[in-house]
Amino acid sequence: MDVDPKADDTETSMQVDSEANIFTDMCTDPNASLGLDGNHKDEMLQSMENLIISESSSTFKRKPVVIIVIGMAGSGKTTFMHRLVCHTMASNLRGYVVNLDPAAMALPYAANIDIRDTVRYREEMNGSNLGPNGGILASLHLFSTKFDEVVSVIENRADQLDYVLVDTPGQIEIFTWSASGAIITEGFASTFPTVIAYVVDTPRSTNPATFMSNLLYACRLLYKTRLPLIFAFNKTDVAQHQFALEWMQNFELLQAALDSDDSYTSTVSRSQSLALEKFYKNLRSVGVSAVSGAGMDVFFRAVEASAEEYMENHRNELDKGRAAKNLLEEQRLQEDMDRLRKDMEKSRDRDEKSKTSMEDDEFEEDVENATFEGFSGGEEDSIDEDEDEGFGFD
Repeated sequence: MDVDPKADDTETSMQVDSEANIFTDMCTDPNASLGLDGNHKDEMLQSMENLIISESSSTFKRKPVVIIVIGMAGSGKTTFMHRLVCHTMASNLRGYVVNLDPAAMALPYAANIDIRDTVRYREEMNGSNLGPNGGILASLHLFSTKFDEVVSVIENRADQLDYVLVDTPGQIEIFTWSASGAIITEGFASTFPTVIAYVVDTPRSTNPATFMSNLLYACRLLYKTRLPLIFAFNKTDVAQHQFALEWMQNFELLQAALDSDDSYTSTVSRSQSLALEKFYKNLRSVGVSAVSGAGMDVFFRAVEASAEEYMENHRNELDKGRAAKNLLEEQRLQEDMDRLRKDMEKSRDRDEKSKTSMEDDEFEEDVENATFEGFSGGEEDSIDEDEDEGFGFD
């Protein structure tokens, strides 16, 4: 992974990690503090009192705009990602590419940060006896533990970039449902304007039931990530997406298409289309072709509009959620520190009592020894006097 932190940052990080490890060990094992002498305990208590819990020092960046590309397997997501890279280069837009698919055998584009350089997908899968999906999930979990370094690298280059293009695994449920996917998405969204590009296979969406399935997944992505979403109808060189736009804007046309099918799936789709009417009417949609490059200018205009929407609406919600999360974290840390302080004070009291008890025992032992010696000396003297008197009498 292309991570090059500065020396000062490294020293600070090592110091913070060291103090955090000590603090964690003491919180989990209060008896660990028994190994500290009084001076070390006082220094620890003083450092705890001087500790100030604050938010991350990183500041929010207006640029670059992060585009997270998500799509079903076979929707042309990777080809679309390649087209995005080519378009940014041809348009003199400064782009930064991040690949999060550990199972990709080969990529048609060059990635600045590649998860495959950090995590070995095959080794994780074989070493832990996991299947393909389990190996991808484990790789994402491992990568997300260091994702703050990825954000830091991009943040250092923010003034030199216009867009950050992020490719995700083809197994869409692994990224959208896992904790690592949420960590990665929130990591980007907390620092840069972030947009979700949901890639749809247009030829397959000519089936009304498949179209409704894509709408449902887009709805779930929108409410899961709480980020602006762009519906990208891919493969318009094979089938135009005009029918989809008409279905999204005219509820009666979509109902007529669904009425042509009498299956149970169609009945469920009709109910869902009625419930989601307001959602897909306001959904930002574009048609693109990853092969020919058609519609890319329209797509990037939609990205800019979504970035403005992010700044106006979504950022405030994220800030509120992050503030509430930080408040809970501060309260938890304060409780841990109070508990640690009490444990260390109890330990110090036990040490003082033990020391006082040892001194008392030594004093009593000295008194007993002195008494025993005095008693032994007087008895010998009396014996000697009796002996002397006896010899004198004889």
